[in-house]
Amino acid sequence: MPDAWRWDPTLFRGSAAYYERGRLPYATGFAEALAGALGLDGRGRLLDVGCGPGIVVLPTARYVAEAVGVDPDEDMLAEAEGRAGRLGVTNARWVAARAEDLPAGLGTFRAVVFAQSFHWTDRDQVAATVLRMLEPGGAFVHVSDLKEPAPEPAPSPGPPYDRIQDLVRRCLGPVRRAGQGVLVDGTPGGEAAIIERAGFAGPERLVVPAGEVVTRTSDDIVAWVFSRSDSAPHLFGDKLPEFERDLRTLLTTTAPDGGFAERLPATEIRIWRKPAEVAGG
Repeated sequence: MPDAWRWDPTLFRGSAAYYERGRLPYATGFAEALAGALGLDGRGRLLDVGCGPGIVVLPTARYVAEAVGVDPDEDMLAEAEGRAGRLGVTNARWVAARAEDLPAGLGTFRAVVFAQSFHWTDRDQVAATVLRMLEPGGAFVHVSDLKEPAPEPAPSPGPPYDRIQDLVRRCLGPVRRAGQGVLVDGTPGGEAAIIERAGFAGPERLVVPAGEVVTRTSDDIVAWVFSRSDSAPHLFGDKLPEFERDLRTLLTTTAPDGGFAERLPATEIRIWRKPAEVAGG
């Protein structure tokens, strides 16, 4: 068995091309809600740490003078840059770096956003650095799907997620893979305490409702599997064609017409503020 997980550059290797298609979107209007909560007015700068293919930073860019996306995976940044071109976003730029490399000469920001990425970082170090990078009163923002309460079940058939995870475990072993290691203890919690220990006040909490039922195809569900760190394509090695064949067989057995129903979860936004009396760095 590999050693316990430590960050390495293979974490999402091969996943970038699948990410946008595979992941369910955040709630419609989340960017407008975030801009309203932060008082973004077209001025100032926003930083998205672990931006991936730009899922959060691109719709939010219209509310700031400049948006900066940081990610260590250059394939993710290439996807983000391509999406920016297609969407006509001209005030975003992309930096290949880890969160631990900050401040990386990037300057000062009104808001620094982590969309389900903070747990991959050295959280105490990164929170302290972000505090120094923010304007007085600036915001540390965490964006995620709302976990509780879970959305009402969608009409059947839904994607067979439990059986998909069983299939992944049969191929990769019983402990969750991540890059070259394993997440023995799973994803860490306690983020609020870490952020507050760094000197932030809060959090304010905003829930953007969703709940629409969307239809997903087998290709969408395959993309979801390969968009994840624990089932990224590189982890399967030469077993990848066999795994994908078995995955598609499972999906066809579950829904012969290739359609799966899912209900979009609400989006939870938590905001911590830098006290106005804390000096920048």
